[in-house]
Amino acid sequence: MSASGGPPGGAPEGPSEGSPEPEGAPGGASLARRLLQLYVGLALYGVSAGLQLRAGLGLAPWDVLNQGVAEHTGMSIGTASITIGALVLLLWIPLRQRPGLGTVSNVLVIGLAMDATLSLVPDPRSLWIRIPLLAFAVALCAMATGLYISARFGPGPRDGLMTGLHRRTGRSVRLVRTCIEVVVLATGFVLGGSVGLGTVFYALAIGPLSQFFLRLFALPEAPAPAPVHPAGREIPDLV
Repeated sequence: MSASGGPPGGAPEGPSEGSPEPEGAPGGASLARRLLQLYVGLALYGVSAGLQLRAGLGLAPWDVLNQGVAEHTGMSIGTASITIGALVLLLWIPLRQRPGLGTVSNVLVIGLAMDATLSLVPDPRSLWIRIPLLAFAVALCAMATGLYISARFGPGPRDGLMTGLHRRTGRSVRLVRTCIEVVVLATGFVLGGSVGLGTVFYALAIGPLSQFFLRLFALPEAPAPAPVHPAGREIPDLV
């Protein structure tokens, strides 16, 4: 769960793991519903990141970096996530990317929710608790991804970086994303972030699960307008 980022590894920010949805509203969905999906999704994403950390079996790439930075600065991991998200957002400027409400909210809400989760959930000792907790955290992350990306309020900072570099370099989204994730993971590992079987499981599972939830939470499109006769009169539906 790349906190404040988007589903790294294979899911849209993300989603992404695919590319992120552009900002804009499906005409058939109310603004209230879209805002609800956005903020519930972002909050659950932060909760899932905190639970994966509590499982202690390895983190998603961006959270490995967040944890490494937190250990060297004395920040909480949620604060590190917010700080790194804001710095990534600055990289949008030379890439000429424009943030949306979802972009800024992504930076703030996920880190706050992650810290709140860590303050409430104790550290489990038993491996029989940690393994199911990891599986639940990854599934929750995918569900959260489906919720907030489907709201279409703009990509998170990491996905915006990915798509901006894709446009600037002409390289494929998959290649750009892979390069970013590898650099982030390696840097986080060197800084002391937690890499393990959970990291591998996240990378393999997040893409397919996120695609499922993106379809499940897709908002309705506005109905197509009725065809109009050249004289300006609507053509009646005879079916």
